[in-house]
Amino acid sequence: MKKYTPLPLIDTSIYLFGGHQRTVAGGWQFFEQKHQAFELMYILAGSQTTEIKNISVDSYGPGSAMIISPGTIHTNRNSSRTEPMTYICTHFNIESVDLKSDIISKVANTVLEPESDIAKLIGDVCTKMVGLVASQRFDANQTKIQIEITYLQFLSDLLTVLKKMELHENAKYSEQEAKMGRDMANLIKEMTEAEVIPNFSFGDVCQELGISTGYGHRTFKKVYGITPLHYIEEEKYQKAKVLLGAPSLSVEEVAFRMGSSSTSNFSKQFRKWSGVTPSNYQHQILKKREVRTLKESGYFE
Repeated sequence: MKKYTPLPLIDTSIYLFGGHQRTVAGGWQFFEQKHQAFELMYILAGSQTTEIKNISVDSYGPGSAMIISPGTIHTNRNSSRTEPMTYICTHFNIESVDLKSDIISKVANTVLEPESDIAKLIGDVCTKMVGLVASQRFDANQTKIQIEITYLQFLSDLLTVLKKMELHENAKYSEQEAKMGRDMANLIKEMTEAEVIPNFSFGDVCQELGISTGYGHRTFKKVYGITPLHYIEEEKYQKAKVLLGAPSLSVEEVAFRMGSSSTSNFSKQFRKWSGVTPSNYQHQILKKREVRTLKESGYFE
């Protein structure tokens, strides 16, 4: 008898933006900013100073790295007023809230020294991605796919290293808060993965867990770096894309399964998420399936 080995459903968006390698003059400084994504910094030459508002000011040199967590107000500048500095920077988002939580609790907003496993991983992925573009070995589409492969391997290796680490001493939350964050995320995922999404709010999630909405909101954002509403919207958006990719389902059926009060309301919401209507998205995805970035708007920026 042949054994049945199912492969998992994979529906993910590879999201990298603002990536570049740059050499700046002495005295260079970038303006204060924050993002709804991680910022990854890797220093090739010279020294950079990163100021995390109301938390820390750190300077770090060649081979060192930093991962700045979502929602963190920060500034980056050349530590020297006279010497140049060369760095590689990119921003990335990930759908896995568990990986997001691990990064925030264990390595974010702290200098990763050159000898650390994670700094080595970051240096490897940054130089590989820049090298893929600089070499011009592939055409534009092939280069994007090669970068996606490199990025996914980085996430896999990063996850392996993080699983072996404990919370660092400056972790933003406790083990109890981490557990409550996981409980909230799991309950939200359970609701959004139902065959028909029920009409629910974050308040309903908190009530189910016996906590106040205020505490739940603060804890969720502390653990995952995003608001619970943002997470609920991301989960619904991902499900909508999966359903619209099913040839047998009409837009009306998808709207029903998404728990929308009407097809019109679902269409408006999907357009807000993606920048296109459900019917246009369905036509595009069914006409030509390809590996590419699906998030075409700045909605989750």
